[in-house]
Amino acid sequence: MPASATTGNALPKPSLSAREVEVLLSWFHSESKATVSEKLGLAPGTVSTYLSRIRVKYELVGRTANSKAALVARAVQDGLITLDEL
Repeated sequence: MPASATTGNALPKPSLSAREVEVLLSWFHSESKATVSEKLGLAPGTVSTYLSRIRVKYELVGRTANSKAALVARAVQDGLITLDEL
């Protein structure tokens, strides 16, 4: 079993870096990737790259997240953010 996966009835979680989580949560609170780029001091392409990597990591553990809404659902399921924080 991969180190990022959990056992029992828990959903397998991808191993996201602290920066990936920061970009992901910032995107949830922003209107656009450009806003995230400005807020975090990243190039717009870098924000897109982080989000693509996050999607791939979710795909690798069998939890597809092809939209922003799906990523929000995964983040809530994984305890990265609560509904009240959105």
